[in-house]
Parts: sequence; C-alpha cells; structure tokens
Amino acid sequence: MFTIEHDFDATVITLVDEPGSHLQEDVTIQAFDDCVTIEQLDARQDEVQKITLSMSQLRDLAAALDLPEGVYQLRPAPQS
Repeated sequence: MFTIEHDFDATVITLVDEPGSHLQEDVTIQAFDDCVTIEQLDARQDEVQKITLSMSQLRDLAAALDLPEGVYQLRPAPQS
C-alpha cells in the first residue's frame, strides 16, 4: 500500500509494508525539484535514516531496475 501527497515544495510518497512474516517500517520518499530523499525509521536506534539522491542518481536507479548485471553509463539521446 502507498500514499501520495502534494506539499508546497515536494511530492511525498509513503510506502507501507503489507502484512507478512516480517514487516519493515514505512518508507517516505520526497521528490523536490533538484533531489529526492528517502527516509525510514531505524527502530533499533530509534532515529530516522535519510538518503538523498540527485536527479541523475534517480534516473540511473530507474534504468538499473530493468537491466541485467553489468556496468552502465546513461547518455543523452542524439538530437535529430
């Protein structure tokens, strides 16, 4: 399950783990103009862990989800 909210300066997506044998804490993704942050509560330390991705890192991650093992570099498509 997930939710989507549009705030003033970001789109916020919250991913809620579905019932299962081992539930993880919710993941919150905030998309800004220049970066994307991913946050999740670390229950062992009782603090939120945060990762910030640049837009190029996010683009690379999206491409990597559909590629086989290897090393890649995305390049802009040639303009006609």
